[in-house]
Amino acid sequence: MPLLQFETTLSLSDEEKTAFADHVTDLYTTEMATTAGHVAVSIRDRETADLHLGRAVDGPLLFLDAEIRRGRSFDRKRAFALATMEYVGETFNVPDENMKVVFTEHPGETMMGVDRVGGEWGENGDKE
Repeated sequence: MPLLQFETTLSLSDEEKTAFADHVTDLYTTEMATTAGHVAVSIRDRETADLHLGRAVDGPLLFLDAEIRRGRSFDRKRAFALATMEYVGETFNVPDENMKVVFTEHPGETMMGVDRVGGEWGENGDKE
């Protein structure tokens, strides 16, 4: 039941935001071996002065705070982060230096919707 929260200085149209959300959802389901129905994505447009990164170069910034259920392997998380940054860099010309991904992991029971409460993931990354 991930919540993928993007903050960016990109100016995206509604159509671009929808395509972006669809694409990162696909990346997440592929890299994390899960389904799309529970993936939530938020995209927040920020002014240039709102976001700062010490290593940044000229160009737009994009940060991802990925609130995920604990238990995914480092390799899965790294693959998703790299795939997301590659997509953003190629599609929106965001320099590598201007992107950051942070994972925050939660026990499954703290991630919930009206009709479900998340479970835990096993040691090999499978849902228990």
